[in-house]
Amino acid sequence: MMIRRATDADWPAIWDMLRPVFRAGETYAVSRDIDEAAARAMWMDAPAATFVAQDGEILGTYYIKTNHQGGGAHVCNCGYVTADAARGRGVAGMMCEHSQDAARDLGYGAMQFNMVLASNAGAVRLWQKLGFDIVGTLPSAFDHPTLGTVDGHVMWKAL
Repeated sequence: MMIRRATDADWPAIWDMLRPVFRAGETYAVSRDIDEAAARAMWMDAPAATFVAQDGEILGTYYIKTNHQGGGAHVCNCGYVTADAARGRGVAGMMCEHSQDAARDLGYGAMQFNMVLASNAGAVRLWQKLGFDIVGTLPSAFDHPTLGTVDGHVMWKAL
């Protein structure tokens, strides 16, 4: 598997991955009816960098962006999505490891995930395995479409 910077030509495949995740409303604090232009601005245009993981076809994508400005600008935030067909193949873990190196190359000193849902147990386990700590829990911070309100964890790792 190769991980590389995303290009404009990758957008249709990225959108095909993002759309069902955003529509489901189970993991991202993004409007479930976000349109393609707004999703592209969020995933491709605003971040410091966007990447794709591919093995012939695109298996996953992630972005890196500055979490806060000013005195907090040394901390980045990332978002990851894996294609349904690639789940269970280690793609998310490889993208997270890659993102830490990419973040260091971009000058970041730490990575923070602002809201990893407690209901997303697989992601919480993976991020902890990769060295992230839960540094805070936001009670009932996310209105899950089937579970009701669930807690969101703030996860952190110094780079």
